[in-house]
Amino acid sequence: MATTSAGELAARLDRLPMTRHIWVLVTLISLGGGFELYDLFLTAYIAPGLVKANFFTPESLGPFSILAPYGVAGVGTFVFALFAGLFVGAIFLGHFADSYGRRTVFTFSLIWYSITTAIMAFQTSGFGVDLWRFIAGIGIGVELVTIDTYVSELVPRSHRGRAYAFNQFFQFLAVPIVAFLAWLLIPHAPLGLDGWRWVVLIGSGGAIVIWFIRLALPESPRWLARRGRLADAERVVEGIERRVAAESRTSLPAPGPPVPAETGRGTFAEIWQPPYDRRAVILSVFNFFQTFGYYGFAAWVPTLLIAKGITVTTSLEYAFIIAIANPIGPLLCLLFADQIERKWQVCLGAIGIGVFGMLFARSTLPAALIALGVAVTLCNNLLSYSFHNYQAELFPTRIRSRAIGFVYSWSRLSAALSGLVVAFLLNLGGVNAVFAFIAFAMLIVVITIGGFGPRTRGLALEAIAH
Repeated sequence: MATTSAGELAARLDRLPMTRHIWVLVTLISLGGGFELYDLFLTAYIAPGLVKANFFTPESLGPFSILAPYGVAGVGTFVFALFAGLFVGAIFLGHFADSYGRRTVFTFSLIWYSITTAIMAFQTSGFGVDLWRFIAGIGIGVELVTIDTYVSELVPRSHRGRAYAFNQFFQFLAVPIVAFLAWLLIPHAPLGLDGWRWVVLIGSGGAIVIWFIRLALPESPRWLARRGRLADAERVVEGIERRVAAESRTSLPAPGPPVPAETGRGTFAEIWQPPYDRRAVILSVFNFFQTFGYYGFAAWVPTLLIAKGITVTTSLEYAFIIAIANPIGPLLCLLFADQIERKWQVCLGAIGIGVFGMLFARSTLPAALIALGVAVTLCNNLLSYSFHNYQAELFPTRIRSRAIGFVYSWSRLSAALSGLVVAFLLNLGGVNAVFAFIAFAMLIVVITIGGFGPRTRGLALEAIAH
């Protein structure tokens, strides 16, 4: 029987058991995001190769060489270029998924990443690398916002936490892959091409699977219903229900009562209406500070190890071992993802980053450095999966992508600054100064989310939005 209510469609999705078909949809979205994570994290692993190739000399950096007096005219400019692009993509293009659909923007941004990153691989100066890093970052910024929106709208409410943990497991598989390739390739020049270029090109080659991923993904029925395309939304929901019923081999449970229909046009101004205004401020402050902890470590692992007196090749080996923990962390989070309130998971991750980070800064033994690096990485995983889930839950469908793009953009801005700040602190006071600042940033995260963030666990998206 045809459904004429967006609220009924949402209720039908939320009552579904989490069968193989829904997990496959989450996996396909996550695989697309894996290419983005590969590119995001290659910053840390190809940086030693770029330094070795003299890409960060004043002559090679061109206009960026003006930062030399501040001690950041090097790896810091490379990190800054990426996150400046992510900021532009998130804040100015984040609303595209609200206007053109989750599926369309997901595909477009992945193509953008593949092309621009391949161009970056053939640059011959530090300025050229930084410029194309910035351009690639714009596409990645749109992609990450769209993925968060997409997953939240397809998954039943009782399994959102596990779905986001599973999503990040697949995405973070890219981190040990890029770390291993960097360890293997960067000290060498296969076929006469610098190893760091091979690492970049391997990631950009993911474009060949884009259309296969896209063809198997439906558009978000919540987005279709919001755009007035109820017949299309009905077809998507019926298709999901049919597959889930066949896999569960039992009758589907009855839907709950439909939630009230959304009102509003989906404009930027609606973000600043109650209750979304308070949430936007909380998440903006949170996002600004969380990246100093997250990328302050993740994007700088080999460089921080080198600063502790470890050689380039050995630091890449240690970084690879630490990176293996990245996909393991989200798998561990599957054990409690929907049992613990989301906001407290965010706080636990932040506390762990601060504590283990300070211990890492004071350690010198290889085994301790690796163990503490793994501990920081696992806490990063907990923080990452839980806040991506959390911020996607706090806004309604009509402004979900736009609002996520806005609040998330503050993390992109601070991450851009973190490249400069970490480089400055590393030059000023070494690894201890870097992690003291990270601990302070994590304290702000705990106060912001723990003290003011609303609860969301087990609630329908539409109920949270109201």
